[in-house]
Amino acid sequence: MGEEGENLVVKQADEQTAEAEEQKFGTSRADRKTSFDLADFPVLTGEEEDWRFTPLHRLAGLHLPEGDDNLLTGPAPTVNVTEHEGVSLETVARDDKRLGSFMVPDDRTSAAAWASFKEATVVTIADNVELEEPITISVEGNSTEPAAQHIHVAIGANSKVNLVINQTGNAVVNQNMEFAVGQGANANVTSIQAWDDDAVHVGSQQASLGKDSTFKHVVITYGGSLVRLTPITRFAGDGATTNMYGLYFADAGQHLEHRIFIDHSTDNCTSDALYKGALQGQGARTVWVGDVLIRSNTQGTDSFEKNENLLLSEGAQADSIPNLEIETGIIDSGGHASSVGRFDESQLFYLMARGIPEPLARKLIVRGFLNEVIQRIGIEDVEQSVTDVMEDEIAGLEF
Repeated sequence: MGEEGENLVVKQADEQTAEAEEQKFGTSRADRKTSFDLADFPVLTGEEEDWRFTPLHRLAGLHLPEGDDNLLTGPAPTVNVTEHEGVSLETVARDDKRLGSFMVPDDRTSAAAWASFKEATVVTIADNVELEEPITISVEGNSTEPAAQHIHVAIGANSKVNLVINQTGNAVVNQNMEFAVGQGANANVTSIQAWDDDAVHVGSQQASLGKDSTFKHVVITYGGSLVRLTPITRFAGDGATTNMYGLYFADAGQHLEHRIFIDHSTDNCTSDALYKGALQGQGARTVWVGDVLIRSNTQGTDSFEKNENLLLSEGAQADSIPNLEIETGIIDSGGHASSVGRFDESQLFYLMARGIPEPLARKLIVRGFLNEVIQRIGIEDVEQSVTDVMEDEIAGLEF
């Protein structure tokens, strides 16, 4: 083949490669862009796969629809932390090197929060700390001006702690939250979204797990007009375990959206995810998307994810999308499941056959459905408070 022919072949190959790369977009969770630069995330149209379920008009400007020259300038919710030995609280400038050390925004709202915050809250738990009493981080909103917030939580090596995040008040907030879990640490985190009815909250909660660490992340969401959370766990060391659980209860007009991502990138790591939701009322809407990625360079992975939704009335809608990507054949196990439906008629028949009136039987089924997640929180006071909230929700059900 002459020189001209060789050049033609190379040119055609380059063109085919470029075309293949363009077509590759969106095919894998691993391909998603991550960047601290807001300009790398175009203004949202609602046609994007990650945003097609989210009503953009209800985000109150948290996605900066007017362009990249705008920022979120409202006052961020106030943060308070209960005092414990070995636990410190700081307010730091945005150039603090701990911020963004492993968390990189992967969508426009997270990048908007990163571009906009001026000061961050850093909670540090020293090495080898063991606390029975929960550490409580209170996040209280007191403004409806669109705001950005950044919270960094560092959990020291071999520490064992329970951490409760209570998000209350009225706010329109775009929030990034980091959990740096040290080697051998055992962290049990419960994040409760109990916002006022008009609140809007878009948040990314990202965790990095050190070698042989254990991280339990429980999400409880029942407050706010629109809440969209993205809990993410990444393994930074071999032998780590994550349990990601969630419970949400949507009433009429509420939009509650949860998108989890578990990134298995190291060996012999285990993950278990269970989210449950109940919906009642006209326009109640929930979205759950579960992404689990088991990368090609790993082995010994054990992973399972499950989402269940219970529709309690007409006019409610739930979307459930479990995604499992396995790039290697060397795994222990991997699986996923999801469901959206009304009451289990066999359970209803069983209870009614034993003399329980139908309305009470239905409430018992709802109570049992929700309790599977509540009992996994592992903090007695929190389990009781969540149970009380759910009992109030159940009490108002009409069948």
